Amino acid sequence: MWRWFNSLSLRLSDNLKRFIKREPETPSVILHHPCFEEKAHFKYGRIHLPVAEHCNIQCRYCSRDIGISYHSYRPAVAKEILSPEKAVEKVSSIMRKDLKVAGIAGPGEPLCNEVTFKTLSLIHENFPELLLCVSTNGLLLSEKAELLADLGVKTVTVTVNTVFPETVEKIYAHIKGKMNEKVAETFVKMQLKGIEVCTDYDILVKVNSILIPEINKKELEEVAFSVRERGAILQNITPLIPLAEFSRVRSPTCEEVQTARDTCERILPQFRLCKQCRADAVGIPGKGDTF
Repeated sequence: MWRWFNSLSLRLSDNLKRFIKREPETPSVILHHPCFEEKAHFKYGRIHLPVAEHCNIQCRYCSRDIGISYHSYRPAVAKEILSPEKAVEKVSSIMRKDLKVAGIAGPGEPLCNEVTFKTLSLIHENFPELLLCVSTNGLLLSEKAELLADLGVKTVTVTVNTVFPETVEKIYAHIKGKMNEKVAETFVKMQLKGIEVCTDYDILVKVNSILIPEINKKELEEVAFSVRERGAILQNITPLIPLAEFSRVRSPTCEEVQTARDTCERILPQFRLCKQCRADAVGIPGKGDTF
């Protein structure tokens, strides 16, 4: 065990060291992001722009729904898909001092939808004061990181549920229409590479990990270690919402979630207030999504 912790210290990545020594702008980026900093969670708002309709993978726990009213509060849900122009209108209609972040979190995979990049460009052009954020499964992240940086994106959230290919096959039905050992290995490799490339472009990375007790409960510590090595600064462990193929898979208890967070916090700081938001969520998360 001690050898493992010594190894952890020795393997602290250059990317993480660079984060510690970043330019003065960086602290304000974190302090104003309600999904990265706990005080900001109760003080500042964000808007998720549901422009990304399509997805390039199928998680066994995911049920993507469009046209769902606001009584359904979970990821991959949106009342409607917005065009980039409509997204700008939406931001304009609610723009206020405590709105700090404009993000794209679905309801599909943002990086496989070209409208994502047009939307980011328009938002950055019209509202340069807003922090731009993208949530992704990470498959295309290494390919798109430079473009995201050019468009003004400062933070990215990557969902990493395991770093073991054999577990990838349990959690995901397919990745770009295929699933086998090689596909699973490539997926893990691309997720980790994407995180590393993001840090090369000074994009701050948070990693979301969904706790699925019977599948990855004992693996999230290794996820924390692996993503920290690549420069991720924060982990957000959330409970499984039983849906789709996993509709009969049990959600973790509060104690299991707490234990996982406490264990992983020895490796990587934890964000503990995530609401598992809709793809069209608007408002201050800690105040019930109201302004």
